[in-house]
Amino acid sequence: MAVSRFCPPRKSCHDWIGPPDKHSNLQPVHFYIPENESSLEQKLRELRQETQERNQQFWANQNLTFLKEKEEFIDSRLKAKGLELRAESGQKATLNAEEMADFYKEFLSKNFRKHMYCNRDWYKRNLAITFFMGKVALERIWNKLRLKQKKTSN
Repeated sequence: MAVSRFCPPRKSCHDWIGPPDKHSNLQPVHFYIPENESSLEQKLRELRQETQERNQQFWANQNLTFLKEKEEFIDSRLKAKGLELRAESGQKATLNAEEMADFYKEFLSKNFRKHMYCNRDWYKRNLAITFFMGKVALERIWNKLRLKQKKTSN
C-alpha cells in the first residue's frame, strides 16, 4: 500500500503533518533532518519514523480487513433474508444499525488480541520516544552551557 504523496517545501526546517492517508486514515509526518543532527537526535527521529511506519502498516491492513469483512457480513445477511445486493433503483442494499452492531461487536471481539498487542507496542514505543526526547533536551541544554562557558573564557 502506498503512503500519501504529501511533500513539504524543500527548505522547511520543521516536521510537517500531511493529510490523512486513504488506507490507514493516519496523518503521515515528514520529519525534518537538520544538517548538524546529533547521533541522539538521529536515534530519536528514526524511532519516531519507525513507529509511524508500523502504525501506518497496521491500520492500513486493519482497515482493509474491516472493509472486506463488513462487505462479506452485509452480503451474507442480505442473502439470508432473500434480498438482492442492489435494489431495483441500483442503489446498494444496506442493513439497519442493530444488524450492523452485530458485525461491529463480532469484529472487535475477534480482533481484541491484535488491537491489545498493537496498543501495548505503541505505548512502549511512545515511552521510549519520550525518554529519548528528554535525553535530546538535556543534550541541547548541555551543549548551550558549554558554548556559553567557551565564550566567557575567551
